[in-house]
Amino acid sequence: MTFRVIQSPTVNNAQSPFRVVDQSEHEIPWVNRFLDRQRIRGVAETTLRSYAYDLLNFLRWWASTHGSALIDEGSVSESTLLEYIRFQAAQSPPPAPASMNRRLTVAERVLRLECPNVGAQSAPDFQYWYRRRSPLGIGRWRPALSQLRVRSPKRIITPLTVDQVARFWHSFRNSRDLAIVGLMVLDGLRSCEVLALNTDDLLTSDSRIRVTGKGARVRMLPLAADTLRLLDHYLRLERPAHCGAALFVSLKGPARGTRMTSAGLRSLFRHHRCTTEVRRANPHRFRHTFASDMITAGVSLPALMQLMGHANIQTTLLYMQLTPQDVYDQYARAVTTRVRRVPHIES
Repeated sequence: MTFRVIQSPTVNNAQSPFRVVDQSEHEIPWVNRFLDRQRIRGVAETTLRSYAYDLLNFLRWWASTHGSALIDEGSVSESTLLEYIRFQAAQSPPPAPASMNRRLTVAERVLRLECPNVGAQSAPDFQYWYRRRSPLGIGRWRPALSQLRVRSPKRIITPLTVDQVARFWHSFRNSRDLAIVGLMVLDGLRSCEVLALNTDDLLTSDSRIRVTGKGARVRMLPLAADTLRLLDHYLRLERPAHCGAALFVSLKGPARGTRMTSAGLRSLFRHHRCTTEVRRANPHRFRHTFASDMITAGVSLPALMQLMGHANIQTTLLYMQLTPQDVYDQYARAVTTRVRRVPHIES
Protein backbone atom coordinates (compact mmCIF):
# COMPACT_ATOMS: atom_id res chain seq x y z
CA MET A 1 0.00 0.00 0.00
CA THR A 2 1.51 3.32 -1.09
CA PHE A 3 0.70 6.82 0.07
CA ARG A 4 1.74 10.28 -1.04
CA VAL A 5 1.12 13.97 -0.47
CA ILE A 6 -0.65 16.03 -3.13
CA GLN A 7 -1.27 19.76 -3.24
CA SER A 8 -4.67 21.08 -4.29
CA PRO A 9 -4.44 24.23 -6.44
CA THR A 10 -7.68 25.80 -5.19
CA VAL A 11 -8.93 25.37 -1.63
CA ASN A 12 -10.92 27.42 0.85
CA ASN A 13 -9.72 28.69 4.22
CA ALA A 14 -11.19 25.69 6.02
CA GLN A 15 -9.34 23.03 4.02
CA SER A 16 -5.65 22.29 3.88
CA PRO A 17 -4.07 22.57 0.41
CA PHE A 18 -1.99 19.49 1.22
CA ARG A 19 -3.81 16.15 1.16
CA VAL A 20 -2.51 12.66 1.95
CA VAL A 21 -3.92 10.03 -0.43
CA ASP A 22 -3.39 6.36 -1.25
CA GLN A 23 -2.55 4.78 -4.61
CA SER A 24 -6.20 5.11 -5.70
CA GLU A 25 -6.25 8.84 -4.93
CA HIS A 26 -8.56 8.21 -1.95
CA GLU A 27 -7.94 10.56 0.96
CA ILE A 28 -6.86 9.26 4.36
CA PRO A 29 -9.60 10.77 6.59
CA TRP A 30 -7.82 10.99 9.95
CA VAL A 31 -4.70 12.59 8.44
CA ASN A 32 -6.58 15.18 6.42
CA ARG A 33 -8.91 15.95 9.34
CA PHE A 34 -5.88 16.95 11.37
CA LEU A 35 -4.50 19.07 8.50
CA ASP A 36 -7.86 20.82 8.10
CA ARG A 37 -7.92 21.62 11.82
CA GLN A 38 -4.53 23.25 11.52
CA ARG A 39 -5.69 25.19 8.46
CA ILE A 40 -8.61 26.57 10.46
CA ARG A 41 -6.17 27.54 13.22
CA GLY A 42 -4.40 29.67 10.63
CA VAL A 43 -0.97 28.00 10.54
CA ALA A 44 1.29 28.82 7.60
CA GLU A 45 1.25 26.69 4.46
CA THR A 46 4.88 25.73 5.02
CA THR A 47 3.89 24.35 8.43
CA LEU A 48 0.96 22.46 6.89
CA ARG A 49 3.31 20.93 4.35
CA SER A 50 5.66 19.84 7.15
CA TYR A 51 2.74 18.30 9.07
CA ALA A 52 1.60 16.45 5.93
CA TYR A 53 4.99 14.84 5.33
CA ASP A 54 5.49 14.00 9.01
CA LEU A 55 2.12 12.23 9.05
CA LEU A 56 2.95 10.54 5.75
CA ASN A 57 5.96 8.95 7.46
CA PHE A 58 3.82 7.86 10.42
CA LEU A 59 1.09 6.55 8.10
CA ARG A 60 3.51 4.40 6.08
CA TRP A 61 4.83 2.83 9.28
CA TRP A 62 1.32 2.33 10.66
CA ALA A 63 0.03 0.66 7.48
CA SER A 64 3.08 -1.61 7.25
CA THR A 65 2.69 -2.86 10.83
CA HIS A 66 -1.11 -2.95 11.13
CA GLY A 67 -2.06 -3.86 7.56
CA SER A 68 -4.51 -0.97 7.36
CA ALA A 69 -4.49 2.82 7.20
CA LEU A 70 -7.36 3.08 9.72
CA ILE A 71 -6.82 4.21 13.30
CA ASP A 72 -9.21 3.41 16.11
CA GLU A 73 -8.98 2.97 19.84
CA GLY A 74 -8.72 -0.79 19.48
CA SER A 75 -5.56 -0.55 17.35
CA VAL A 76 -3.70 1.96 19.54
CA SER A 77 -1.76 0.38 22.38
CA GLU A 78 0.29 1.81 25.23
CA SER A 79 3.53 1.26 23.32
CA THR A 80 2.45 2.69 19.96
CA LEU A 81 4.68 5.75 20.12
CA LEU A 82 7.61 3.75 21.46
CA GLU A 83 7.32 1.31 18.55
CA TYR A 84 7.28 4.26 16.14
CA ILE A 85 10.53 5.55 17.66
CA ARG A 86 12.12 2.11 17.28
CA PHE A 87 11.09 2.04 13.62
CA GLN A 88 12.75 5.39 12.92
CA ALA A 89 15.90 4.57 14.90
CA ALA A 90 16.32 1.32 12.94
CA GLN A 91 16.48 3.12 9.59
CA SER A 92 19.82 3.45 7.84
CA PRO A 93 20.82 6.18 8.21
CA PRO A 94 18.43 7.16 11.02
CA PRO A 95 16.78 10.59 10.83
CA ALA A 96 18.13 13.41 12.94
CA PRO A 97 16.86 13.46 16.55
CA ALA A 98 15.08 16.77 15.90
CA SER A 99 13.21 15.21 12.96
CA MET A 100 12.24 12.17 15.03
CA ASN A 101 10.92 14.36 17.84
CA ARG A 102 8.96 16.56 15.43
CA ARG A 103 7.31 13.52 13.82
CA LEU A 104 6.60 12.04 17.23
CA THR A 105 4.96 15.26 18.43
CA VAL A 106 2.64 15.41 15.41
CA ALA A 107 1.76 11.71 15.71
CA GLU A 108 1.01 12.12 19.42
CA ARG A 109 -1.32 15.05 18.71
CA VAL A 110 -3.20 13.00 16.12
CA LEU A 111 -3.58 10.03 18.45
CA ARG A 112 -4.93 12.27 21.20
CA LEU A 113 -7.53 13.68 18.79
CA GLU A 114 -8.55 10.40 17.15
CA CYS A 115 -8.42 8.22 20.26
CA PRO A 116 -9.00 10.52 23.27
CA ASN A 117 -9.49 7.65 25.70
CA VAL A 118 -6.25 5.94 24.70
CA GLY A 119 -4.13 8.81 23.41
CA ALA A 120 -3.74 10.34 26.86
CA GLN A 121 -2.21 7.05 28.06
CA SER A 122 -0.25 6.22 24.89
CA ALA A 123 3.01 5.62 26.75
CA PRO A 124 2.46 5.44 30.53
CA ASP A 125 6.03 4.41 31.27
CA PHE A 126 7.23 7.65 29.71
CA GLN A 127 4.24 9.84 30.47
CA TYR A 128 4.34 12.34 33.26
CA TRP A 129 3.02 15.81 33.88
CA TYR A 130 5.06 18.60 35.32
CA ARG A 131 4.88 22.36 35.51
CA ARG A 132 7.19 23.90 32.92
CA ARG A 133 8.15 27.51 33.48
CA SER A 134 8.03 29.80 30.46
CA PRO A 135 11.28 31.35 29.06
CA LEU A 136 13.24 33.48 31.53
CA GLY A 137 10.86 32.39 34.30
CA ILE A 138 8.18 34.88 33.30
CA GLY A 139 4.47 34.09 32.90
CA ARG A 140 2.23 31.24 33.96
CA TRP A 141 3.34 27.65 34.39
CA ARG A 142 2.23 25.20 31.70
CA PRO A 143 1.88 21.40 31.62
CA ALA A 144 4.08 19.43 29.23
CA LEU A 145 2.67 16.59 27.12
CA SER A 146 5.09 13.73 27.67
CA GLN A 147 8.70 12.78 28.23
CA LEU A 148 8.79 10.41 25.26
CA ARG A 149 11.43 12.20 23.20
CA VAL A 150 14.77 11.33 21.67
CA ARG A 151 17.71 13.12 23.19
CA SER A 152 19.04 15.76 20.83
CA PRO A 153 22.70 16.82 20.80
CA LYS A 154 23.50 20.41 21.59
CA ARG A 155 23.05 22.56 18.52
CA ILE A 156 26.25 24.22 17.33
CA ILE A 157 25.92 27.31 15.12
CA THR A 158 28.70 27.38 12.51
CA PRO A 159 28.79 30.65 10.56
CA LEU A 160 30.59 31.21 7.28
CA THR A 161 34.04 32.78 7.36
CA VAL A 162 34.78 36.20 5.89
CA ASP A 163 36.61 34.55 2.98
CA GLN A 164 33.71 32.19 2.25
CA VAL A 165 31.19 35.04 2.21
CA ALA A 166 33.44 37.10 -0.07
CA ARG A 167 33.96 34.22 -2.52
CA PHE A 168 30.26 33.44 -2.69
CA TRP A 169 29.29 37.11 -2.97
CA HIS A 170 31.64 37.80 -5.88
CA SER A 171 30.31 34.86 -7.89
CA PHE A 172 27.04 36.71 -8.63
CA ARG A 173 26.69 38.88 -11.69
CA ASN A 174 23.37 40.75 -11.32
CA SER A 175 21.97 43.11 -8.72
CA ARG A 176 18.92 40.94 -7.94
CA ASP A 177 21.00 38.01 -6.71
CA LEU A 178 23.43 40.27 -4.88
CA ALA A 179 20.52 42.03 -3.16
CA ILE A 180 19.06 38.69 -2.06
CA VAL A 181 22.36 37.63 -0.49
CA GLY A 182 22.73 41.09 1.03
CA LEU A 183 19.34 40.84 2.76
CA MET A 184 20.37 37.48 4.21
CA VAL A 185 23.87 38.32 5.39
CA LEU A 186 23.29 41.99 6.36
CA ASP A 187 19.71 41.77 7.70
CA GLY A 188 19.34 38.08 8.62
CA LEU A 189 16.23 37.39 6.52
CA ARG A 190 14.95 33.86 6.05
CA SER A 191 14.62 32.62 2.46
CA CYS A 192 10.80 32.53 2.73
CA GLU A 193 10.83 36.12 3.99
CA VAL A 194 12.92 37.24 1.04
CA LEU A 195 10.61 35.54 -1.47
CA ALA A 196 7.48 37.03 0.16
CA LEU A 197 8.71 40.63 -0.11
CA ASN A 198 6.67 43.08 -2.20
CA THR A 199 7.78 46.34 -3.74
CA ASP A 200 5.72 48.37 -1.25
CA ASP A 201 7.65 46.71 1.63
CA LEU A 202 10.73 48.62 0.52
CA LEU A 203 10.82 52.05 2.19
CA THR A 204 13.77 53.60 0.42
CA SER A 205 13.23 57.11 1.82
CA ASP A 206 13.73 55.75 5.37
CA SER A 207 16.32 53.12 4.38
CA ARG A 208 14.12 50.45 5.90
CA ILE A 209 12.29 47.33 4.80
CA ARG A 210 9.09 45.77 6.16
CA VAL A 211 9.41 42.01 6.70
CA THR A 212 6.60 39.56 7.51
CA GLY A 213 8.07 36.62 9.39
CA LYS A 214 6.79 33.52 11.12
CA GLY A 215 3.39 33.80 12.71
CA ALA A 216 2.62 36.81 10.47
CA ARG A 217 4.77 38.95 12.78
CA VAL A 218 5.85 42.15 11.04
CA ARG A 219 9.17 43.82 11.82
CA MET A 220 10.90 46.87 10.38
CA LEU A 221 14.58 46.41 9.57
CA PRO A 222 17.22 48.99 8.62
CA LEU A 223 18.85 48.58 5.22
CA ALA A 224 22.60 48.78 4.77
CA ALA A 225 23.79 51.29 2.17
CA ASP A 226 25.19 48.52 -0.06
CA THR A 227 21.91 46.58 -0.02
CA LEU A 228 19.91 49.73 -0.71
CA ARG A 229 22.10 50.56 -3.69
CA LEU A 230 21.75 47.04 -5.10
CA LEU A 231 17.97 47.10 -4.70
CA ASP A 232 17.77 50.48 -6.44
CA HIS A 233 19.87 49.21 -9.36
CA TYR A 234 17.76 46.05 -9.63
CA LEU A 235 14.45 47.94 -9.62
CA ARG A 236 15.57 50.54 -12.18
CA LEU A 237 17.50 48.37 -14.63
CA GLU A 238 16.82 44.65 -14.18
CA ARG A 239 13.29 44.06 -12.93
CA PRO A 240 10.79 43.70 -15.81
CA ALA A 241 8.02 46.26 -16.00
CA HIS A 242 4.40 45.40 -15.11
CA CYS A 243 5.14 42.22 -13.20
CA GLY A 244 2.91 42.70 -10.16
CA ALA A 245 3.67 43.38 -6.52
CA ALA A 246 6.49 40.85 -6.01
CA LEU A 247 9.87 42.40 -5.28
CA PHE A 248 12.03 39.53 -6.53
CA VAL A 249 10.90 37.98 -9.82
CA SER A 250 12.35 35.62 -12.41
CA LEU A 251 14.46 37.40 -15.02
CA LYS A 252 14.65 34.73 -17.73
CA GLY A 253 12.62 32.02 -19.42
CA PRO A 254 8.87 31.51 -19.66
CA ALA A 255 8.45 32.44 -15.97
CA ARG A 256 9.99 35.90 -16.53
CA GLY A 257 8.20 38.52 -14.45
CA THR A 258 6.59 36.05 -12.01
CA ARG A 259 7.48 35.86 -8.31
CA MET A 260 10.67 33.94 -7.63
CA THR A 261 9.95 30.50 -6.15
CA SER A 262 11.69 28.58 -3.41
CA ALA A 263 12.81 26.01 -5.98
CA GLY A 264 14.35 28.78 -8.07
CA LEU A 265 16.19 30.16 -5.04
CA ARG A 266 17.51 26.71 -4.12
CA SER A 267 18.69 26.19 -7.70
CA LEU A 268 20.45 29.57 -7.65
CA PHE A 269 22.34 28.81 -4.45
CA ARG A 270 23.14 25.25 -5.59
CA HIS A 271 24.75 26.57 -8.78
CA HIS A 272 26.92 29.10 -6.94
CA ARG A 273 27.94 26.56 -4.28
CA CYS A 274 29.36 24.43 -7.08
CA THR A 275 31.15 27.29 -8.81
CA THR A 276 32.67 28.71 -5.61
CA GLU A 277 33.14 25.38 -3.76
CA VAL A 278 31.65 26.95 -0.61
CA ARG A 279 29.67 23.82 0.26
CA ARG A 280 27.95 25.23 3.36
CA ALA A 281 26.63 28.37 1.65
CA ASN A 282 22.85 27.96 1.92
CA PRO A 283 20.30 30.70 2.69
CA HIS A 284 19.92 29.82 6.37
CA ARG A 285 23.70 29.68 6.86
CA PHE A 286 23.85 33.35 5.87
CA ARG A 287 21.22 34.07 8.54
CA HIS A 288 23.42 32.28 11.09
CA THR A 289 26.40 34.31 9.89
CA PHE A 290 24.45 37.55 10.34
CA ALA A 291 23.49 36.65 13.93
CA SER A 292 27.04 35.62 14.84
CA ASP A 293 28.42 38.85 13.37
CA MET A 294 25.91 40.91 15.36
CA ILE A 295 26.85 39.14 18.60
CA THR A 296 30.55 39.70 17.89
CA ALA A 297 29.87 43.38 17.21
CA GLY A 298 28.26 43.75 20.64
CA VAL A 299 24.55 43.88 19.72
CA SER A 300 22.39 43.08 22.75
CA LEU A 301 20.26 39.96 22.86
CA PRO A 302 16.90 41.82 22.93
CA ALA A 303 17.97 43.87 19.88
CA LEU A 304 19.14 40.76 18.03
CA MET A 305 15.88 39.01 18.91
CA GLN A 306 13.98 41.82 17.19
CA LEU A 307 16.29 41.83 14.18
CA MET A 308 15.97 38.06 13.72
CA GLY A 309 12.21 37.97 14.27
CA HIS A 310 12.43 35.36 17.03
CA ALA A 311 9.37 34.79 19.20
CA ASN A 312 11.47 33.26 21.98
CA ILE A 313 14.73 34.65 23.29
CA GLN A 314 15.91 31.09 23.95
CA THR A 315 16.31 30.74 20.17
CA THR A 316 18.48 33.86 20.09
CA LEU A 317 20.64 32.49 22.91
CA LEU A 318 21.82 29.71 20.58
CA TYR A 319 24.12 32.26 18.96
CA MET A 320 25.85 33.09 22.26
CA GLN A 321 28.73 30.66 21.85
CA LEU A 322 31.94 31.81 23.47
CA THR A 323 35.31 30.28 22.68
CA PRO A 324 37.93 29.83 25.43
CA GLN A 325 39.79 32.81 23.95
CA ASP A 326 36.65 34.96 24.24
CA VAL A 327 36.30 33.99 27.90
CA TYR A 328 39.96 34.78 28.58
CA ASP A 329 39.81 38.18 26.83
CA GLN A 330 36.69 39.24 28.72
CA TYR A 331 38.11 38.04 32.03
CA ALA A 332 41.39 39.91 31.44
CA ARG A 333 39.49 43.07 30.52
CA ALA A 334 37.28 42.81 33.61
CA VAL A 335 40.22 42.21 35.94
CA THR A 336 42.14 45.23 34.67
CA THR A 337 39.22 47.66 34.65
CA ARG A 338 36.52 46.58 37.10
CA VAL A 339 37.86 44.18 39.73
CA ARG A 340 39.38 45.54 42.94
CA ARG A 341 43.10 45.11 43.09
CA VAL A 342 44.47 42.84 45.82
CA PRO A 343 46.30 44.98 48.35
CA HIS A 344 50.04 44.49 48.48
CA ILE A 345 51.14 42.51 51.53
CA GLU A 346 54.61 43.23 52.81
CA SER A 347 56.61 40.19 53.72
